[in-house]
Amino acid sequence: QLVESGGGLVQPGGSLRLSCAASGLTLDEYTVGWFRQVPGKEREGISCIRSSDGDTNYADSMKGRITISVDTAKNTMYLQIDNLKPDDSAVYHCAAEPPLITPKAMCGARSTYEYDYWGQGTQVTVSS
Repeated sequence: QLVESGGGLVQPGGSLRLSCAASGLTLDEYTVGWFRQVPGKEREGISCIRSSDGDTNYADSMKGRITISVDTAKNTMYLQIDNLKPDDSAVYHCAAEPPLITPKAMCGARSTYEYDYWGQGTQVTVSS
């Protein structure tokens, strides 16, 4: 099970750190990632990472403003988002897949692809 937290209302230019706590699986044994979804738009892969080899993927649309990390002791993954923009408003989900999938493939999968583990999401709203 994956449970996200850390979303909320933030002003443009602000920062957030989203958390994804895992139970029943060990995150550093999987390829894991963050995705966001806006009603009427396709799901977007934000960032994915495979801890076993450090392979990391970032979406071009957010590169330079986001950092993904995994705390193995807490079995929790994080997404740091800086310089938030109104277009970043979305529901952010975390996901996990067996490590055969590369981070690039995981983040770039079709929006209809169903990941083995998928969190319920946390809402991020960027507005003044």
